[in-house]
Amino acid sequence: MSESYLPLVLFVVALLYASVGHGGASGYLAALSLTSASIADSAALALAANVLVAGIAFVAFWRAGFHRPNLTWPFLVGSAPLSLVGATIKLPPGPHYALTGAVVLAAGFRTLLPLSPGTGDWRPPLPLKIGIGAGIGLLSGLVGVGGGIFLSPILVLSRWANAKEAAASSAAFIVVNSVFGLVPRAGTLTSLPTSALGLVGACFAGSLLGARLGAERARPEALKRVLGIVLVLASVKLFQRAMA
Repeated sequence: MSESYLPLVLFVVALLYASVGHGGASGYLAALSLTSASIADSAALALAANVLVAGIAFVAFWRAGFHRPNLTWPFLVGSAPLSLVGATIKLPPGPHYALTGAVVLAAGFRTLLPLSPGTGDWRPPLPLKIGIGAGIGLLSGLVGVGGGIFLSPILVLSRWANAKEAAASSAAFIVVNSVFGLVPRAGTLTSLPTSALGLVGACFAGSLLGARLGAERARPEALKRVLGIVLVLASVKLFQRAMA
């Protein structure tokens, strides 16, 4: 992909992810995998954009009355410290690209397949919620994502939240995990070229529009399907890099 198109691609990714309360790191990683950006630069840039985009999405959903703090904090207790631990683990390029490809593939299928609420009303104990958060946090830290792409299906399918409540909790979850994931990558973030500011700006603009669409209007389903297909195709590229 020509890098001249990257700001537009990231704008669209941020718009679509913010509309469902996500930061979009899996999408940014997929786009950056098609450029010359290194693993470290891609993860740092994706997490920085994640904090911005998910933060804007959270404010939009919170102001619309969809955030439930008691739904969010048990998962954060487990995820935040493990996200920090995961970010300190440096995987070799092959396993890193393979793991990132798996996350991007999961994000693609999650985007393509609509979620229908589960049929049960099971309420798991608090330690299990913390454990779920810890598992998501570790994976998020390793790859450089916020983990909302995994949390929101759990919330909806378990009937702990409706779609917009899940979006609000996922946005808060992503912001915290991304901040913790950025801490060990602070050196990389400060050494990014000035052109990275333009990419973050594109994400900022897309998130403003996407958050408003998601919190106040219907979801852009057609564009979401396009994004899902792109993510699935990008995961193939990541798997190819893993085997190179």
